Amino acid sequence: MDDTVTYTLADLENWSRPGTALAVLGHPIRHSVSPAMHNAALAWMALEDARFADWRYDRFEVLPEDLPRALALLHAKNFRGVNLTVPHKILAVSQVASIDPAARLVGAVNTLRWREDGWEGFNTDGYGLVGGLREDLGVSLTGANVILLGAGGAARGAAVECLQRGCASLWIANRTRSNLDELLALLAPLAGEAVLRGFDPSTAGAAGLPAGAVVVNATSAGLKATDPLPIDLGTLPSPCAVYDMIYNPAETALLVAARVRHVPAANGLSMLVYQGARALEIWTGRAVPVDAMAAAARAAMGR
Repeated sequence: MDDTVTYTLADLENWSRPGTALAVLGHPIRHSVSPAMHNAALAWMALEDARFADWRYDRFEVLPEDLPRALALLHAKNFRGVNLTVPHKILAVSQVASIDPAARLVGAVNTLRWREDGWEGFNTDGYGLVGGLREDLGVSLTGANVILLGAGGAARGAAVECLQRGCASLWIANRTRSNLDELLALLAPLAGEAVLRGFDPSTAGAAGLPAGAVVVNATSAGLKATDPLPIDLGTLPSPCAVYDMIYNPAETALLVAARVRHVPAANGLSMLVYQGARALEIWTGRAVPVDAMAAAARAAMGR
């Protein structure tokens, strides 16, 4: 089957494919390489356990207002698991029957597992971020100063992970103050001794930011070539690294700006692999071939 096909809510209404189904929902979603990545892993797993031979992962374009209907259909049609990306991670919290304690702290879910009484929600974004930073940039969140761009679902997962890993400080940039204040209030009980601050990215130069911070972009700015930069790196005091959660396109304007300044930088493909591997573990209860997922993701990006 073709990993490049994007299905719609109308396709889901008439879904009758046999086997065990998995899906990713988003808007937009056509850029996603998750089907290629997960199906490669499932093919490897089927070599050792024939039960995975009929498992299949597909992608669905779903508008925010259609998410409740889509999740109800997916559950009724016995999809084993679902991944959620922009803009569904926060919206889906009200649609799950139960939520993992770690995801409850985040206030966003990116992984759902079928249960008879409804969906069980998890968040694997923080796990993925830790793996991506370690693999691509040799960065640990423990003791780090972190500048996090965004206050949406992906940012929430990253922020909670930063604080739980014992970062020295977490500075969150967001243009909409109400969303920023909501996230800061959510995070305050987790901060402990870490410095926790928010600021408007347009006034970063006056925010008192620390030098040597790792900058993490958790916004969708960069998905399109016409998107503005999520922040002007020239206003930051000598960041040590830049990590953009966006992986497609592979080179965003933020990453270009980092390389011009000779700042180590990486896109989010490795994060996608690690958070996806953790999701597949949740669905299958088995060890997952991470190397096969990474190779398939890179190959899909090269198409």
